[in-house]
Amino acid sequence: MPKHLTRRAFLGQTGTAAALAAANSNVWGKQANASARPMRLGGPIFLKSDDPAELAQEHRRLGYRAAYAPHVEVSDTERIKAIIKEYAARDVVIAEVGGFCNMLDPDPEKRRKNMAHVQDRLAVAELLGALNCVNIAGSYNAHFWCGPDPKNITPEFIDATVENCRHVIDAVKPTRTRFSIEMMPFNFPTGPDEYLQLIRKVDRKGFAVHLDACNVMNCPERMYHNGAVIDECFKKLGPWIASCHAKDLAWEDYVQVCLREVIPGRGQIDYRAYLRGISSLPKDAPLMLEHLKTAEEFDEGRHYIQKVAREMGLSFGAEGA
Repeated sequence: MPKHLTRRAFLGQTGTAAALAAANSNVWGKQANASARPMRLGGPIFLKSDDPAELAQEHRRLGYRAAYAPHVEVSDTERIKAIIKEYAARDVVIAEVGGFCNMLDPDPEKRRKNMAHVQDRLAVAELLGALNCVNIAGSYNAHFWCGPDPKNITPEFIDATVENCRHVIDAVKPTRTRFSIEMMPFNFPTGPDEYLQLIRKVDRKGFAVHLDACNVMNCPERMYHNGAVIDECFKKLGPWIASCHAKDLAWEDYVQVCLREVIPGRGQIDYRAYLRGISSLPKDAPLMLEHLKTAEEFDEGRHYIQKVAREMGLSFGAEGA
C-alpha cells in the first residue's frame, strides 16, 4: 500500500468501503446466471463535473452500466464513499482503475516510482471495489513505455513481470478487486496461451485477466481469423476475465503489415464473437470503449456495439442498449 497510509488505516478504509458496497452483486466472488444477466457497456464521459452523482447519472444517460473509476486518492475517504454510494445507486459498476505505466522501465528510479504508482492504484481499486486495476507488463524500450524491444518476449522479461505482479498484489492483498495485465502485440503476454503461463507463474488469487481483443491481433493469420482467436481467448481465459476493452482494427493499404485502431464498426474485428464470449462469462466483465477522441466518436462506437448486441438477442441492460 502507499507509504503514507498505514496498514491499519488502509484496512479501516477498506471496511468502510466494503460496507457501502455490500449490496453490489458484481464484486469478486459472487456470480450470477450468465444467460439471465445483461452485459455491461462503459466508456469515458465528457461531463465536466466532480460530483459522483452527476458522473454516475451521465453514464446511465449514455446507456452505460460500467465506468472507468473517477480519479481519487487513496486517502480521500469521503470521496471514495460518495463514489461507491452514487454509482451503486444507479447500477453503474466501476470496471477499472487504470495503473498504466512501465513496470520494467530501464531506468531503475523510474521503475521504482512506477511500481509505487501501480501499488497505489490497486489500493484505490480495492477501496472502491472496482472489478480490477489494469496495467500492461511494460517494456524494456527506453523511449516508448509500451514499445517494442527484443527482450520483451524473453525469459528475463517473463520472470520480471511475474515478480512485479506478485509484489504489487502482495503489498495490497486485494480481496474486493484484482490486478490484471493487458496482452500486447509485441510484449509478453501476446496471446491466451502466454497469459495462461503468466497466471500459473504469478499464482495469486488477486490476479486476473483484462482482455483487449485488438491487442492480440499481432499477425495476419490472427487478424484474418480474429473471430476464432477471440473464441479461443474466452475458452481459455474466461474464468479470470475481469473486464474488456472495445475498439476496432482496420487494415491499412501498405506493403508491410499495418493495422490501425478505428471506431468500432469501421474495422474487421468480429464483434459477434466478442459479445458472444462476454455474454457467456459467469460474472460481469464490462466492455469498455477506449482510445477514441471525441464524444461523437464514442457515440458511434457505442451505437454500433449496441446494434450488434440487439441483432444477437443480447442486452446491455440500459435504455437504447
